[in-house]
Amino acid sequence: MARALYIHWPFCLKKCPYCDFNSHVRDGVDVELWRKSMLLDMAREAELAGGEPLTSIFFGGGTPSLMPPALVADLLAAAQRHWGFAPGIEITLEANPSSVESANFKALAAAGVNRVSLGVQALDDAALRFLGRLHGADEALAALEVAQTHFARVSFDLIYARPGQTMADWEAELTRALSLGTDHMSLYQLTIEEGTRFATLVREGAFTPLEDDPAADLFALTRALTAAAGMPAYEVSNHARKGQESRHNLTYWRYGDYAGIGPGAHGRRPGADGIPCATTRHKKPENWLNAVANQGDGVADARALSSREQAAEAMLMGLRLAEGVNPAALAARFGLMPAELVDADRLALYARQGLCWQNNGLIGVTEAGMLVLNALIAELVPAGLVA
Repeated sequence: MARALYIHWPFCLKKCPYCDFNSHVRDGVDVELWRKSMLLDMAREAELAGGEPLTSIFFGGGTPSLMPPALVADLLAAAQRHWGFAPGIEITLEANPSSVESANFKALAAAGVNRVSLGVQALDDAALRFLGRLHGADEALAALEVAQTHFARVSFDLIYARPGQTMADWEAELTRALSLGTDHMSLYQLTIEEGTRFATLVREGAFTPLEDDPAADLFALTRALTAAAGMPAYEVSNHARKGQESRHNLTYWRYGDYAGIGPGAHGRRPGADGIPCATTRHKKPENWLNAVANQGDGVADARALSSREQAAEAMLMGLRLAEGVNPAALAARFGLMPAELVDADRLALYARQGLCWQNNGLIGVTEAGMLVLNALIAELVPAGLVA
């Protein structure tokens, strides 16, 4: 089974108004303190979560491209010592497409990063200003070109369903994006998350989010354009050419094991008694640093996962994938009956309505079903399993 490592760098130059991730703005960062603390956190996690060599590593944030390349190299060297690397390991780093950060791409590639994910977010300067980004469209395109020079694999993100965005606007922007030569894109609808600056602005009437029906039309257009370009959706918001899917994210969606280090990182590792354990680290950077100093790691909570809880999570994640999920295989893995994982009657009903599919033991969600994915999952996965 795939084993992944997630490393969280929590710092950003600015908090984007739509972002509800664990990101923080600080006047300065003591890099040596963070290096020592992250290495300690990793060593403790490796001690408790040993096992197979790593198949993927993902530096997320925050803005990991703000990390000194030497720190990235130190963390990768430590990960290889602790776990070992599987052949062809995927090592991804999230980056902002600024000229300052793209200047580090050569050094990051030399450190071992072989895949970069750029937070482009839009190809229009007015949209980028609305989204609170610090880069412009031309700067993003220049950074993308630099990334393609230094990394074997490049992905970038765009945010659509922005207020007032029309079908013609998005078709032109996405068509341009698809011409830029990458093999993977993450395309997210703008969602107003509680606790963000955008949520406050919406309450104040500063802008009105795009309504559901136009957003659904844009979603359908996105799926059609990417499929026609040879980059179909393999997950709700992720699109790739065959063989270029994010192996790290597939580990999550296929319910593999992963270790998480750094502030706010989540993980799942085998427990001492053989029962998998979910870990959560302290979110606030200062609290995480104190925990590492006092207890040797940044863990805020570690709890055993019941078989039913694991099965529910595996179903919820697997149904996001175009490849679908195998309830019988998951039931065998978790010591349950297939009927406990999926409501067969409702599955048959929604299959007749064209929202789901069944094939050789696999079940999944159709293109039409993806428009109502969350509601559909709530119908298919028995409430008793989720509870």
